[in-house]
Amino acid sequence: MKKVFLSVILISILNSLSSQPWQPAGEKIKTSWAEKIDPANPLPEYPRPQLVREQWQNLNGLWNYAFAKQGSGMPVEFDGSILVPYPIESSLSGVQKRVGENQELWYHRTFSVPSAWKNKNVILHFGAVDWQADVWVNDVKIGRHQGGYSPFSFDITPFLQKGEQTVTVRVWDPTDRGFQPRGKQVNDPNGIWYTPVTGIWQTVWIEPVEKAYINHLKTVPNIDGGNITVLPSLENAMPSDIVEVKVLENGAVVNTGKAAAGQEVLVPVPDAKLWSPESPFLYDMEVVVLREGKTVDKVKSYFGMRKISTARDENGVVRMQLNNKDYFQFGPLDQGWWPDGLYTAPTDEALLYDIKKTKDFGFNMIRKHVKVEPARWYYHCDREGVLVWQDMPNGDQSPQWQRWNYFNGQELKRSTESEQNFRQEWKEIMDLCYSNPSVVVWVPFNEAWGQFKTEEIVEWTKNYDSSRLINPASGGNHYNTGDILDMHNYPGPVMGLYDSKRVNVLGEYGGIGLVLQEHLWEEDRNWGYVQYKNSEEATNAYVELAEELQKLIPFGYSAAVYTQTTDVEVEVNGLMTYDRKIIKLDEARIRKVNREICGSLSK
Repeated sequence: MKKVFLSVILISILNSLSSQPWQPAGEKIKTSWAEKIDPANPLPEYPRPQLVREQWQNLNGLWNYAFAKQGSGMPVEFDGSILVPYPIESSLSGVQKRVGENQELWYHRTFSVPSAWKNKNVILHFGAVDWQADVWVNDVKIGRHQGGYSPFSFDITPFLQKGEQTVTVRVWDPTDRGFQPRGKQVNDPNGIWYTPVTGIWQTVWIEPVEKAYINHLKTVPNIDGGNITVLPSLENAMPSDIVEVKVLENGAVVNTGKAAAGQEVLVPVPDAKLWSPESPFLYDMEVVVLREGKTVDKVKSYFGMRKISTARDENGVVRMQLNNKDYFQFGPLDQGWWPDGLYTAPTDEALLYDIKKTKDFGFNMIRKHVKVEPARWYYHCDREGVLVWQDMPNGDQSPQWQRWNYFNGQELKRSTESEQNFRQEWKEIMDLCYSNPSVVVWVPFNEAWGQFKTEEIVEWTKNYDSSRLINPASGGNHYNTGDILDMHNYPGPVMGLYDSKRVNVLGEYGGIGLVLQEHLWEEDRNWGYVQYKNSEEATNAYVELAEELQKLIPFGYSAAVYTQTTDVEVEVNGLMTYDRKIIKLDEARIRKVNREICGSLSK
């Protein structure tokens, strides 16, 4: 009776809180997309473009939240409403409060399962929750997920009841007081380190499935063999189940392949249209699970036929190749932060905007820097045609950093728990992007940030996904392993080391700073690696650095990354302001020199 009484009180409190209006919190700068958010239906787009089912229900919107002392248990009362999926420290959450390592953040909301889903299993999905999340449905704890960047889900069918359902989430995130991957988040933001992000920051949703269903697809193109392999991960499958994969081009079936459950499906794709930034052609795909000839589950997906590899050119320099041709990759360091949503773009249109502007600037690549994006971001990269280098977000501590020679010091020794967590989160991040043609390089470490067991982690990464290149440590510490040697230098390009056996890249350079009033996160702590007074000066400096880079390409550089896409908090070295309202440099001039660099290895 006590539990029932508390539930009645809780529902009363929730109904009261849910009627409270939402508005962005705080006085920080915001993007223009902040005004377009519908608090009744934020981020309404389907969240998983590579595994699509027709029926689903979005659980984004106003939830109730509470802070509680760590370990104190589920709160009886809640503090107010929060707009999910914007992190609680963000303006768009409507809260903009810090949590810290000594508190837990609790979420709660009610929802209803559509009557049309009767006799279906219901899956509860979280796009990402930073960092440790425990989930209850109808007061029954159903599971825990640890990892701030990857999706996770639970089959909640056994825990559903008649009428209204409740979901409760407890989150704990120690930020830089813990060992977990956290990227640029710190408790004391300054310089290149930014505001902490805690809790739900990607879409929450439910979908109906049959008893046996597909929960993941791994698709690998083979342009040399003229085929693709598809490995579906199935739940509750029987050995006699058959998986059928159809490849379609503009609605017409190209070919079909079949295999028993648990086996790879091989599908011929003759005379394939190849995917590239210049021609980002995508094939559609249908995957069906058959049991005794009847369809048990069906999903829609897509893929691109592309190959990333290395080869020596006529001068003996190891080059990156795209679709068996030398191809210079050039793009910005993209941190993926927003002044109003922090980790979460205010809208899907905003998420797409940065990618489209990257292409407008004349780049063909993005280095996603120590952050992971929602699945829709990689979908947009696939559609727009931009290559992606995906970093593993850094965590734990930083050992000694050596930039200009191969490392001869003592690597970081992680605890067993820290190491196991790193491997788990890195695997889940790779699973998220495994089938995206845009993703061509994995970057497990950056500048010795949390770098440990480098050779072992690189080998483990390569064994898990041999279809992509591995950049072991962007900027060092350097080991003779992986496919790439990556140098960092600010502001101008230099070649501090050269490796005759691997691809040589300039993983970071630039950092041209320009302060624009009315578009600043703070007024008095702004900085760039070099500062200029106006757009003309900054553009001239950009072009000069680009021309220096061009001179180094014949001597071995095969890719470069310019810092950076946008200003981020007190960093003012972006091509755009943090609010995305001003393009700071002359777009036509930087596009012209960027296109010359991108085409420098084309024949």
